[in-house]
Amino acid sequence: MQTPSNTPYIALIPAAGVGSRMGSQVPKQYLEILGKPVIQHTLEAFTDCSRIRHTYIVVSPADAYIDQALVAQDTVSVLRCGGESRAETVQNGLQYLLQNSMISADDWVLVHDAARPGLSVDLVCRLIDQVAEDEVGGLLALPVVDTVKRMIDGQVQTISREGMWLAQTPQMFRAQRLLDAIEQAPQVTDEASAIEFVGGNPKLVEGHAHNRKLTLPDDVDYLTMVLQNKRS
Repeated sequence: MQTPSNTPYIALIPAAGVGSRMGSQVPKQYLEILGKPVIQHTLEAFTDCSRIRHTYIVVSPADAYIDQALVAQDTVSVLRCGGESRAETVQNGLQYLLQNSMISADDWVLVHDAARPGLSVDLVCRLIDQVAEDEVGGLLALPVVDTVKRMIDGQVQTISREGMWLAQTPQMFRAQRLLDAIEQAPQVTDEASAIEFVGGNPKLVEGHAHNRKLTLPDDVDYLTMVLQNKRS
């Protein structure tokens, strides 16, 4: 059965994390790059995309930064129901939206990391175009091109890179199906893993290296370059 073309597309940005590996005094999504908080750069890929009906940012109830970090927009709402983990934050956000009839069970939800500011409108549209007719959903990802090593008990092993991909976001799934999957697999680190846990087979859509997650201090320089290029 094909997906109706008029099904709403909703963006959900979990932003309750503290980003401890960055070693900064504020959560990494609130660090400034080129005069704007990272989360504002991230948000613009969705607010600039006419196909996204609304974007919801899920933060911790005690978040003290979000109100100052964002430019107020009618198509953006903040939900203060974030949890201790990414999965719990997404779960809480979906539960709130569905229980309050703010979205429908069959709406497509694009879950995106708050600290991936290099996302572009073109990538959002590419994901929608290639996944909207899929029965399960899918995600942006990059094929592995380097040789892969694994260390177990001090022993290094080389793993075949054939068929291996690096997951990115957004990850796009039906709202109720994603919520049901996360409730059954709460320890997963991304939405696709939850869908896989319940037997789904997400579609991989090639992303871009610019859609890199801000994780370590060295990532700031790279993402600054990416965002400077987006402005030009």
